[in-house]
Amino acid sequence: MPSIPQPLVPGDDGGADPSVAAALAGFAALRADASVVAAALSTARLLVPVVALLTQAEVGEHGLRQEKESEMALPVLVGADGRRAVPAFTGMESLKLWRADARPIQTLTPQVCRAALGEDAAAVVVDVAGPVPFAIEGALLHALASIGKITGDDATLEPVLAALSEHAEVTVARVPARKPGLLTRLRRRA
Repeated sequence: MPSIPQPLVPGDDGGADPSVAAALAGFAALRADASVVAAALSTARLLVPVVALLTQAEVGEHGLRQEKESEMALPVLVGADGRRAVPAFTGMESLKLWRADARPIQTLTPQVCRAALGEDAAAVVVDVAGPVPFAIEGALLHALASIGKITGDDATLEPVLAALSEHAEVTVARVPARKPGLLTRLRRRA
């Protein structure tokens, strides 16, 4: 008999990991750089949204169109330049800011990054609707995806920090807060 999978973090209240929230707040206030956020995210639980997509409708007995069949799907963000990104959220509050009807799936940051690469996405965008959007792309995306089993000790952070130091071409471009809708992004130097 198949068993129902247990949640990644039993008893999860849906709140953001305090270390991730602090790192993102420091990043937004220009007190911390991307490596601080990467280190906090490397062991963090994120919420990946799934949404219902209507695949088949029918007209009900009262003459109204109604759902007959639907599927759950992982939404993908598409930038103006055509690049695709997978959205992920630090907690339920930031997920609801983006889309209140999305259902959360618990996952670890490295798993989200591996899934994004598997979907040929160029980035994972954390908290796209705020409070502090952060894009994981390029060398950072690959570094976080390369992390194996997460134990929370310093040894699991070494691949991320080594990748960041090996890829000195990763720089941070900050978007002024007065320009809503734009993302904080990591870019490679040309």
